[in-house]
Amino acid sequence: MSNEETSKLAGNALAMAVLNAIQNPVVLVNAEGLIAFANWEAEAFFGASASHLARYKISTFIPFGSPLLELIEQVRERRAPVNEYRVDLSSPRLGQDKLVDLYVAPVVGEAGSVVVVFQERSMADKIDRQLTHRAAARSVTGLASMLAHEIKNPLSGIRGAAQLLETSVPDEDRNLTRLICDETDRIVSLVDRMEIFSDERPVDRTSVNIPSVLDHVKAIAQAGFARHLKITESYDPSLPPVFANRDQLVQVFLNLIKNASEAVGDRADGEIQLTTAYRPGIRLSVAGSREKISLPLEFCVHDNGPGVPADLLPHLFDPFITTKTNGSGLGLALVAKIIGGHGGIVECDSQTNRTTFRVLMPVSREAAEDDAPFAKDTGKAR
Repeated sequence: MSNEETSKLAGNALAMAVLNAIQNPVVLVNAEGLIAFANWEAEAFFGASASHLARYKISTFIPFGSPLLELIEQVRERRAPVNEYRVDLSSPRLGQDKLVDLYVAPVVGEAGSVVVVFQERSMADKIDRQLTHRAAARSVTGLASMLAHEIKNPLSGIRGAAQLLETSVPDEDRNLTRLICDETDRIVSLVDRMEIFSDERPVDRTSVNIPSVLDHVKAIAQAGFARHLKITESYDPSLPPVFANRDQLVQVFLNLIKNASEAVGDRADGEIQLTTAYRPGIRLSVAGSREKISLPLEFCVHDNGPGVPADLLPHLFDPFITTKTNGSGLGLALVAKIIGGHGGIVECDSQTNRTTFRVLMPVSREAAEDDAPFAKDTGKAR
């Protein structure tokens, strides 16, 4: 083999490695419309291997009448790149909620060939919504402080007065004084729960093994509120530890599993699934820091309940939002606050018979040093 051939092969291998390292789906479409190359993310996006994709034209995998096909022709004619934002590629083949930004560019020296880069909007939109949730949590922090200070003191006076009245009113009216005491206690309990939001003390964090946390929460759930449900696990055995506060994580996942349990209800085939996975490529700016942190650790709670109403989904983590008759709407808001305080994000995807609460978090400081090689190995295993 000549030096020129060896150099060309090495260049091709490097180009492949670079494309596979990109955390967006990338495909090369040749002049005949065939998918000549697909990186690892594209394989996941289309749900097929690169060798399988190479047998078909791009039009086979794209919804009929999609703007993408028109963009490809436009780039071939103009020989200039084109961007298109918020293109809906949802289909039975690709799945629901496939909203993407597209970058289509011609390939120099390859007549008729174009490169297509897909940027999935779902994660970008979820991070935007998470920042909104954090702002909402901060507003609740101020409200909680005000409520604790301005409401609890008068309530104790009202309760004391009701107890004094109880000793002097006729027996038939004592149920009214007890009602005043019970309702006063309920309001105090609600204010106590809201005071959690005003706790801005730094969180004590260490390296935490997440499967042990999930197993602990599962044991609590199955001994109580979820004893009638099947709870299964699918954990990545090579997942590094998370940098977090163990007690707060127990509180988070106990809330999420209880929420899933109540959503499933008493249906005979009710099931909750706990999963963990490594998803490199997601980075987020954290309040109070100029650095961006990586959020490669994904922990999910899935249930087969009826799903979350579409109009409620964007506001699910806002305080006082609930579908439960006697719910306060603070449980998921607290989950968002705790995860946000750890520099992570939490989001919900929901459709009938499949609801997923997804938590994305950073690895521990020790594991972060080995993050790059771990991500590389994970990518190869796809």
